[in-house]
Amino acid sequence: MTADLDPVIHPAHRLRICAMLIAGGTLELSVIKEHLDLSPSALSKQVAALVDAGYVKQERLGADTRRVWLSMTRQGRKAYQGHVAALHEIVNATTVSSWE
Repeated sequence: MTADLDPVIHPAHRLRICAMLIAGGTLELSVIKEHLDLSPSALSKQVAALVDAGYVKQERLGADTRRVWLSMTRQGRKAYQGHVAALHEIVNATTVSSWE
């Protein structure tokens, strides 16, 4: 295997957050919360790990400073793509035919 799993992205909730941001561009935090069905504190912890790693940018846009918007950084996109490539390698290397 040549690609490595990213330890920041690997936890399931963080992987799902990244997948949503890759698909949706910039999303409001409340939208992510609804889809993941996480408590505010649990979501905050997962987002903080991604922000601290430089993978996700967190902003308050416009006059309503209560609304938080998230988007992937260039570094985050690259890390996510590498993580997905590593997952594909694992799946492709462990197909049923390789066990026969």
